[in-house]
Amino acid sequence: MSVKGSSGNLVLSIDDFIFSNTRDDGIRDEGLVTPDNIRRFDNIRYGEDERNLLDVYRPKGVDGNLPVIVSIHGGGWVYGNKELMQFYCMSLAQHGFAVINFSYRIAPKHKHPAPFEDVNKVFYWVFEHADEYGLDVNNIFGVGDSVGANTLGLYCCLCTDEEYAKSMGVQPPKGFLPRAVGLNCGLYRMARGEVDILMDNLASAYFVDGGTDEEYADICLKTHINAKFPPSFIMTALGDFLCPQAKPFYDILLSLGVEAELHCYGEPGNELRHVFHVDMKMAEAHKCNADECSFFLRHVK
Repeated sequence: MSVKGSSGNLVLSIDDFIFSNTRDDGIRDEGLVTPDNIRRFDNIRYGEDERNLLDVYRPKGVDGNLPVIVSIHGGGWVYGNKELMQFYCMSLAQHGFAVINFSYRIAPKHKHPAPFEDVNKVFYWVFEHADEYGLDVNNIFGVGDSVGANTLGLYCCLCTDEEYAKSMGVQPPKGFLPRAVGLNCGLYRMARGEVDILMDNLASAYFVDGGTDEEYADICLKTHINAKFPPSFIMTALGDFLCPQAKPFYDILLSLGVEAELHCYGEPGNELRHVFHVDMKMAEAHKCNADECSFFLRHVK
């Protein structure tokens, strides 16, 4: 059986998934350069692994501490790095944020919960280096796409559920919770066969035991969500293969009394694809990201 990867192309295996995305992401970013109004600090180490590197992007000519966006890339747990997100993240910085763009450990070399351990290290890094890079630690936001949205959402659950945090072996900064989050084309329900064969193959590479029911349940966001979850901008698109998960998750947030907005981009005949918002050659991406940044700015305190 053939299934669709994040680019919308038909793929058969993890290797096909990585090849397809590597090719398409290269085409997507070809010719893009650092904007003239962005200052960047590259390849800053935040952990011991060779992938534990981050970049900081700030708008030029703006002094003082800026609200922070931490971006968690997707890639089905087996693919992705900060280089593939740099132009997207710099576009967010142009809206008046200091943006943290980082690579984390991925499968199959690194298993669950390695991404959560690395995300946690990044948030600690933000607090520890706030003065050096002009970071307003009272206004830290997060964005994540695809499985990155899953990881970000679950990290918020770790921040508000001590037992869940202990089960993951992760201790977030004391009292910390992102001010608000942007969950883009996210994965919110996890169970074998929930999405497609490709997702199950990716999960089998990510989990220590290959994807038991217990392992799937451990990262099923809808089962760990609670009323302390931060205000959320939920984004999807008509052509997003995870679109069917967005509305039910949004409804769960509303039922818990969590502030949330649901945005679906595209229209019949222009459905847009999974994670279209990282393609900075698309006007629709800029519109979506501007909407999300406006949501964050309304929550700055």
